Amino acid sequence: MHELRFDGKSVIVTGGGRGFGRQHALLLASRGARVVVADFGVNMDGTGSSSEPAEQVANEIEVAGGEAVACFANVAQEAGAAEVVQTAVKAFGGVDIVVNNAGIWEGNWIDQLSNEQFRRMLDYHYLGTVYVTTAAWPLLKSAPKAAIVNTTSEAVIGHIPKNPDYAGAKGAVLSFTKSLALNGRLFDIRVNAIAPRGSTRMSSPQVLAHTFDRKEEDYNLDESLRPENASPAVAFLAHESCPLNGEVIVCGGLVAMRLAIIETKGVTFHEKITPEDLADNLDSLMDPTDAQVMGVDVWD
Repeated sequence: MHELRFDGKSVIVTGGGRGFGRQHALLLASRGARVVVADFGVNMDGTGSSSEPAEQVANEIEVAGGEAVACFANVAQEAGAAEVVQTAVKAFGGVDIVVNNAGIWEGNWIDQLSNEQFRRMLDYHYLGTVYVTTAAWPLLKSAPKAAIVNTTSEAVIGHIPKNPDYAGAKGAVLSFTKSLALNGRLFDIRVNAIAPRGSTRMSSPQVLAHTFDRKEEDYNLDESLRPENASPAVAFLAHESCPLNGEVIVCGGLVAMRLAIIETKGVTFHEKITPEDLADNLDSLMDPTDAQVMGVDVWD
């Protein structure tokens, strides 16, 4: 297959100063994209700020011969999200692709979390994604073959401890992606998401040891988990040749797979359903055999 390129495309990457976002920005720029590297430079828990991460990545792209501009703005605020989009307009004349990647982490068991922490997770992960998307939407509607790639997580499955705040916020991104994909069909805007795997500051041995109550030395993360191994899924989903819409791709560690929502065939009852009916037919109710993958195509 020919190389998937983004020559002349204006791309926003939020959280582009570090971790996965940095690698997304570098890869897209290396393939011709003009990139807005948006990052508020916060600490892992969402506190503090610094313009340095975004500036460093934008400079790195330019030194390599690409086009990039740094944007020091907080996507968790409507004005900050609007500033990110306007930066793309001023620098590159519009927006063709949005990669919503900005996020934070500070996991724990629910009785050790404050309501403020839940709100902060929603602000950065979910509302940050919403604010940037709604600010960019009018521009994406007029761009040919526009695309949005959001960032969710396998944590939405519910199999990672000490994550109700993070997983809940990422679950909101997942549902937003699915629903927005249906909206996007009206304007030829594809909307997909990535659930990245890799070793970043949010999945360091220290974080993993805390999350799973183990020792740091239990986690020797190999080269396959470098964050750049997740970025090819972003480039694929963002490219105009990609046929997917409303999908989530897990990618990283040299593995790629589909994450999907299914509905089982279930059980059909007659006249009424009682709680006892559900208990008596639980095996059939839960059986995933011949389950239907739910997505935008269900409504065709």
